[in-house]
Amino acid sequence: MLRNGGNPDHIGAWGFCAVAQPAEWTITMAFNKLERINEDIQRVLASLLRDIKDPRVKQGMISVTGVSTTGDLRYAKAYLSVYGLQSEKEFKKGLKSAAGYLRRELGRALNLRYTPELIFELDNSIERGARINTLLNDLEIPEDD
Repeated sequence: MLRNGGNPDHIGAWGFCAVAQPAEWTITMAFNKLERINEDIQRVLASLLRDIKDPRVKQGMISVTGVSTTGDLRYAKAYLSVYGLQSEKEFKKGLKSAAGYLRRELGRALNLRYTPELIFELDNSIERGARINTLLNDLEIPEDD
């Protein structure tokens, strides 16, 4: 007995008809999966960065502001914001030195088919926000009575 209403042209490998899904479902599902992976990488990376002992990396408060992974999961660009950064050049050298460790630990934590190669970008949004906040607080605006 055919489970697809009797049409033998639509029988799949398991003996029933596979329902075709619109292409946008596949794109949406792939996008949602990639977003979940990005969030997981961001969470685990933030945790791992706290454990690094290298003084070149421990320069201030580090926040992982975002992660952008390629569709094939080969590369992940991590956006880091460091409040109180003394030397950007030394910080990048420390990250490059720790990249292998971070990638290995990321692979252990996430169980992905491919552990993406990490690319670090500095994001100055926290410092910029703190500077704007300071400027706004320093404004002398007369109060209306």
